[in-house]
Amino acid sequence: MSVNHSVSDLATIIRNGYMVGRKVVASPVSNLREAILKILKEEGYILNYSQISEKNGKSRFDIHLKYHLSNPVVSEISVVSKPGRRVYCASDKIPVVKNGLGIVVISTSSGVVSDHVARSSKIGGEVLLRIF
Repeated sequence: MSVNHSVSDLATIIRNGYMVGRKVVASPVSNLREAILKILKEEGYILNYSQISEKNGKSRFDIHLKYHLSNPVVSEISVVSKPGRRVYCASDKIPVVKNGLGIVVISTSSGVVSDHVARSSKIGGEVLLRIF
């Protein structure tokens, strides 16, 4: 399967999994996806993720989605920077999601980090995702 934008694909997999009430969804493996999943786990938006090797030699991530009182923890996940329109911001211009209740995932020169880490480190970069 060919994927044009791995961030959009990951966001769609997670969004669709929550919409149909799945406990586990699968995603192809990449370093960028792993960095995003690590942030989502640290911030409490997913339970866990694990890398599974399949019989055909390929690997996938099994993402364990998180629910609270049978409602999805993630109510909104959207892609900000797309292949046709990249969105960059300085550390003092990083957007705030829902008055600080959500997070923004940013790709910086120091790696993929959440918005509060980027602000405290005073580094900007490409805004990848908004999550609430």
